[in-house]
Amino acid sequence: ARGFSVPLQRPADCGAHRYFDGSRLACAPCGAHQRHSAGGSSCVCEPGYRMVASNGGFSVTCEKCPENMSGVTQDGWNCITCPNGLTSKGNCKCPDHEILVERSIHGVLLAEALCLRCNGSEHSFSASDASGSRCVRCEKTFIQVSKSCDCNSPNILTGGLCFLPREGLPPKGVATVRFAQLGITLTSAWFLKNLQSSAFACWLYSNLTACQALGNMCVMNMNSLSSSSTDACGLFQYIFVSTARVGIIHSIPYWRHNLPWLYYGDQPGLASQVLEKNHFPTTFTFKGTDKDVKLKFIAASFDAAGNFLKWQSLEGGILQLCPDTQTKLNAAYVFGTTYQQSCKISVSKILLDFANPVFYDLFLEYNDGNGQQYLWAVPVLNLNLQYNEKFVNQGSNMNNWLLTRRFFLVDALSGIENDLGKPPRVIRIASKITISIRLVSHTQRGTIYPPLITVAYTDVLIQNPETQSVMVSFAVSYEMNQSEAQIQTDIALGVLGGLAVLWSLLKTAGWKRRTGSSIIDLQTFFKFLLFYAGDLANVFFIITVGTGIYWLVFFKAQQFVSVLLPLPSQEEDFVTYIACAFSLKALQFLHLLVSQLAIDIFFIDWERPKGKVLKAVEGDGVIKSAAAPVSIWRTYFIANEWNEIQTVRKINPLFQVLAVLFFLEVVGFSNLALMDASSSLTRSSESYVAPWSRILRFGVSAALWIAIAILQVIFFAVIYERFVEDKISQFVDLCCVSNISVFLLSHNCFGHYIHGRSVHGHADTSMEEMNMNLKREAENLCSQRGLLPNTDGQTFQISISRKMRLHYDWIHETLTKKRGPARLLDSSANTFEQSTRAYNAMNKFLSSFIDHVHKEMDYIVKDKLLLERILGMEFMEPIDKSIFYNDEGHSFSDVLYYGNETTLLIFDILFFSVVDLASQSFVLAAILTYMQQELFRFIRNTLGQKNLASKTLVDQRFLI
Repeated sequence: ARGFSVPLQRPADCGAHRYFDGSRLACAPCGAHQRHSAGGSSCVCEPGYRMVASNGGFSVTCEKCPENMSGVTQDGWNCITCPNGLTSKGNCKCPDHEILVERSIHGVLLAEALCLRCNGSEHSFSASDASGSRCVRCEKTFIQVSKSCDCNSPNILTGGLCFLPREGLPPKGVATVRFAQLGITLTSAWFLKNLQSSAFACWLYSNLTACQALGNMCVMNMNSLSSSSTDACGLFQYIFVSTARVGIIHSIPYWRHNLPWLYYGDQPGLASQVLEKNHFPTTFTFKGTDKDVKLKFIAASFDAAGNFLKWQSLEGGILQLCPDTQTKLNAAYVFGTTYQQSCKISVSKILLDFANPVFYDLFLEYNDGNGQQYLWAVPVLNLNLQYNEKFVNQGSNMNNWLLTRRFFLVDALSGIENDLGKPPRVIRIASKITISIRLVSHTQRGTIYPPLITVAYTDVLIQNPETQSVMVSFAVSYEMNQSEAQIQTDIALGVLGGLAVLWSLLKTAGWKRRTGSSIIDLQTFFKFLLFYAGDLANVFFIITVGTGIYWLVFFKAQQFVSVLLPLPSQEEDFVTYIACAFSLKALQFLHLLVSQLAIDIFFIDWERPKGKVLKAVEGDGVIKSAAAPVSIWRTYFIANEWNEIQTVRKINPLFQVLAVLFFLEVVGFSNLALMDASSSLTRSSESYVAPWSRILRFGVSAALWIAIAILQVIFFAVIYERFVEDKISQFVDLCCVSNISVFLLSHNCFGHYIHGRSVHGHADTSMEEMNMNLKREAENLCSQRGLLPNTDGQTFQISISRKMRLHYDWIHETLTKKRGPARLLDSSANTFEQSTRAYNAMNKFLSSFIDHVHKEMDYIVKDKLLLERILGMEFMEPIDKSIFYNDEGHSFSDVLYYGNETTLLIFDILFFSVVDLASQSFVLAAILTYMQQELFRFIRNTLGQKNLASKTLVDQRFLI
């Protein structure tokens, strides 16, 4: 690399006596009596020396001129006498209005240079041009004012124009530009040269370009209006007020003859009249043969000097500073397609591409009923506008806005000081441009208000253009008045929230009845809050799902435009509702999880010994007869089956997640969440992709989750559980075959009972006898399985008396006593034997309770009232007798995942949606949703297994 490296040298580094050799890309010395040329790429002779030979570059030979001919001709090849002295470059100079003549008309060099005065008399009115080499006609204002080429006092010379000192002239203008963001006020070279002359020419002669140039200078000064300032806008207002007699254009009171239309006026409330009083005279449709979805924006463009350039269509990226493809740029003006584009642009590129500002007056083109083309003026909301030294247009109240018309993208002209040939000190860039299209309220035919373009400018102090950059953005947004939708949402939230309070109070009352407590304590208050959290989460979920599906259906399916999507800023409340729903539902889910992990459960073994066996008594050497032991394996088997169905759901979670992801990403339902009117599921990779709508993303994903879940539930209920396997019903059948009942308490005095007592008396039999028993049962040769004679009811909701609960707890304490402090344990008894006795006691007690042995703790069997079923609570309090309620379904699944599918599904949907709204990725949301499902399933299985082993005395090692 060192072998091919060269030093970096620039022409500016070469100095006065060296030139930049382009062949060597380095500086080279000039010869004797030479210096570098204006461009720096060659050598020229010093003043007082003429060229003898020159082949370019350093091949220049110079010779000193004689004393009597000290001047050098303009071309540098000859010496000549200069009677009026020399310039700094060694050439002859002439007074004003005289031209230099060095050769005769035939090209013969004169011995002495002549200075010929241009004829400034009538009919000629000529003066020397800027180079002083020829006579040209004087500027017309000089001729009109002084009948000559001089603008002598008391006439006023400004900007190369001459004016009479008459009364009523605009006041002397202040040639300053204020860059408020930087706190800098500059004297602009452009304003200094052209402001006063443009004002005078506009006022006196109604000069079209002068009036336009004055208007442009006002726009460059951010349309700043002040009652005391005579800046560009002050001069424009002075002329605007003084020319009321000349009439208006196109019946628009703010558009005077010969003046540009800059303002709409400063009357209070005028902005709202401009933006909302009249509708745009055309309609828009999304579908059908007469669909009209193109916004035909067109702009009249002017240069800084006030010359009209051309009409320009906005299609093609006129207002977009960011680079993009043509297709995507044109998509910005398709009606209903929200467009957003932002990028960072270097200041050096801006200075290169926008050296001369271009000013735009924006219109929207439309056709009347006869096909005649018309233009509708598009107002501009300049967020940098100042009125009486105060910023306006900053609030949301349009009655306080001051609307303007003309705007620019980049101003690199007004920030130039002293010399227009120098680079600017400050530039002003339109860093944020938004075209807003607002739908007329309650329209059914696609009527809109006049569009509004909002412009925000950024002032940049030039320091190092190569390293400085500016973030710019361009957007087209569609909005409608969302106040009615917000009111309806608030009403729904208030009504449903109130109903949720009542429902939670009923749940709390039911919980109090089931716990056997009548005291309202702190625990009751917290329980009410937990119930209310779950119900309020359902309220938020219903509102958000309804809102998402509403916008999805009515926006995507409409033919004539009647609704538009909420803006991203208007979606904040919706996102807040989703966050609240998720937080509250997560609280309900954790409460459900904790409740299920703390249930009391016991397996009642109805099996009785078959005869007696001989058994040696330990330590005595005596053999005695004892009852044949009952096998524990049936209890272990039922415990394992219960352990397996703890997390069985009515849907397949993995299939649910994969199906949702398949329809979103593969089929293309995610495209329905884009902020455009298209309802197509496929998009071209080259076409513009509109931003995502968070409301539509939630609506699409939630609708798919619910639809697929419903289909899964129908499939499992109608087909799978009927023809393949129903694990919940099979568990009940298995209990009956195993001769084991399940007694569980989800509350202190409420729970469920599965009657599994075998109708054959024994279940611990051989295969032959088991098959025979099943055959007899199938042929109705034995009694029915129900708890009551001649019934099939095996599952019950139970509401037990307080006395029954106390006796249950007394026996159960022996089961849990081994977990107490060591000093409290009975050292005389073996812990295992103690637990075994407690298990046998509990089994004996519960089986005798079911058999109505304990008259003081008896029970009755009855049906629940319809209202009791609806409210989920019991009206009768079990004071003397417990109550067994017939259960036609399998309500014991309430303590399993199976009976809480709605809560689990809503939690999954909200979890998926929260992750998606945070990451804007359906794939990530699907992965994390499945991971959390598996995590909580593992926790439920693991802790549920420990609780099962603890409450039933089943060794956890046998739970597999």
